[in-house]
Amino acid sequence: MSYLVKFQTILELKRYSDNTIKVYINFMKKFKETLNVQDEKLELLSDIDVINTIVRMVKVSVYSMSSQKQLIGAVGLFYKELCGRTIDFSSIYPTRREHYLPHILSKEEVKDILQSVDNMKHKAVLATIYGLGLRVSEVIDLKIENIDSKRMIVHIQNAKGKKDRVVMLPVKLLKLLRVYFVEFHPKVYLFEGQNKGKYSASSIRKIFKNALAKAQVKKPATVHTLRHTFATHLLENGTDVRIIQKLLGHNNINTTLQYTQVAQTTIESVKSPLDLL
Repeated sequence: MSYLVKFQTILELKRYSDNTIKVYINFMKKFKETLNVQDEKLELLSDIDVINTIVRMVKVSVYSMSSQKQLIGAVGLFYKELCGRTIDFSSIYPTRREHYLPHILSKEEVKDILQSVDNMKHKAVLATIYGLGLRVSEVIDLKIENIDSKRMIVHIQNAKGKKDRVVMLPVKLLKLLRVYFVEFHPKVYLFEGQNKGKYSASSIRKIFKNALAKAQVKKPATVHTLRHTFATHLLENGTDVRIIQKLLGHNNINTTLQYTQVAQTTIESVKSPLDLL
């Protein structure tokens, strides 16, 4: 059994999320390809060789700070679990926080994006992400049984950090999902692929990219922008930031407070000193 297969098995047994497993395995594949060595040679690398390889990968691939942290996390866990070694990455672990404000779509832009999609499943996927403020991984894992139309809530299970949460079920989304359900007849997951398994994240990203182009929205948006937009629109509508925190599943209120910096109503309420002259 190859080291990567063993590593994946350990991650699965330790109940890491599917997304984390995929990211860590991909990073370890690239790590091994960069070194161009056989499995057994990985054990023989010195700590400095491991660190130098990571530095080379970051420079060549121009990784962001978050990707660099994930790479270090993957390699560190690999050596800890398979080789019984703890490597000190403090010399290359990013300590300064990146702070980028999220791009936010207007209500009109969201409406244009949804109206540009003709396929009912594709429209329902994007509407669910925006309407519930979901991550891509969460909409993929969403099951039919998680939709409670009597109480008008949706149960998000085993989300990031292995946490469950409950969000509201919008009336418009329920009507859309009922039309979608009649046409596509999903069995277990709310959105299923051709083989009735989970819908793929790459397919959802492609759907959004095409919808963005068709709606002629020029902002540098990704699928995750719909989640940011959900939070910002709630804030602009007067929803308490602590409720938004619960709906998004944030541990730290400061993560949610970033939306106060991009909410239109927050910014408009401030008078520039120029207008007071």
